[in-house]
Amino acid sequence: MWEIVRNISFTVSTHWEKPDKGIWEIRNEESHFVFSKVMSWVAMDRASRIARLLNKIAYARTWRSIANDIREDVFKNGWNDELQTFTQSYSGSDLDASLLLMAEYGFIEASDKRFRKTVLAIKNTLLYNGLVYRYINNDDFGKPSSSFTICTFWLCQALFRIGQKDEARTIFEDLLLYGNHLGLFSEDVDFSTKRLLGNFPQAYSHLALINTAILLSEEVTMPKFIKP
Repeated sequence: MWEIVRNISFTVSTHWEKPDKGIWEIRNEESHFVFSKVMSWVAMDRASRIARLLNKIAYARTWRSIANDIREDVFKNGWNDELQTFTQSYSGSDLDASLLLMAEYGFIEASDKRFRKTVLAIKNTLLYNGLVYRYINNDDFGKPSSSFTICTFWLCQALFRIGQKDEARTIFEDLLLYGNHLGLFSEDVDFSTKRLLGNFPQAYSHLALINTAILLSEEVTMPKFIKP
């Protein structure tokens, strides 16, 4: 397992500064997607902690330094000061639902005003008819026409994290009504008809449902991440 961690860390440390196609695999564009950078930070943060647990101090220090560099890069280039939100990509103005996970992974505190402003900006821009767009800028196929189911669950989690618990529960309870007669969900949901679209049943839609239900039950709290 250590060799796997080391190989992954080498790959991330070598490539994190390069543009990529993002979580949504946009085919005709490469960019410095903020969520890709965040996940690169996650890899190096966790690798550093694993190295420390194994008493591999040199690796832990090196990987922690890279994680810190990634975080500083995101704070510098991923935040749009004019819009007062993190954006989909560096120097961009488009929003992306994946940014709702920044606090969930421990990249930023949920209490940080930058995260709060990002959550509210995404809610105001991407929430439509009770469902959330992944993004609304044109991709390979034009403007997205349906909601990616997991994104609405992400919004519920993020709203809960920033203290808007009643609104989070309302959106969550409405979303549950859009499942089929067995309570199962697909990959996408039509904004108007609430028809289930795409892969069905979709595993990560249900994982998000479970995670959100547990969070909203207030029986668990945000895990305390080990400080560098």
